[in-house]
Amino acid sequence: MWCLYGMPSVHPDSLLVVTINSIGLIIESIYVGVFFLYSNKRRTMLLFLAGEVFFFLIVLFITFFCLHGTTNRSMLVGLIGTVMNIGMYTSTLTVMARVIKTKSVKYLPFYLTLANFANCTIWFSYALIKFDSYFLIPNGLGAVCRLVQLMLFGYYYKTTICDEEDDVDASFISTKITCKHIG
Repeated sequence: MWCLYGMPSVHPDSLLVVTINSIGLIIESIYVGVFFLYSNKRRTMLLFLAGEVFFFLIVLFITFFCLHGTTNRSMLVGLIGTVMNIGMYTSTLTVMARVIKTKSVKYLPFYLTLANFANCTIWFSYALIKFDSYFLIPNGLGAVCRLVQLMLFGYYYKTTICDEEDDVDASFISTKITCKHIG
């Protein structure tokens, strides 16, 4: 959606947005392709991917055939992108609830949270410079959510005993950590 938003016919002067998000789309497509090769739920994945493509085609049709002018197009695609980003960033609230309930950071990936915090902060800064509310709102909310997660990690890290079963190099792919709550 952000690649569409950055197109000159939708939101002019957004070369950075379309470039970075196009690279991210390529990388994510490779990731999904590799995941698809090794997945045993290919049919479910195909249904979700088909739904996403169908939704994107509807948005694309409405954007270019029903809306005239970059202001209207930017508003539609920006609002959809904002809602999707807010959904993505707030979906981890269940993990935060689990951390508080169990007083364990077993299900909270530190490096992923840190990387997401950095990403949200950078896009938030970009939005402040360009005065783009469609990036400002979701990335500001995402940065706050990730900051809270990092604070939870710092608070509950010492109350979690972790025995790493995987080797260190593979831990960023799949972390199997057996953690026990201390007292």
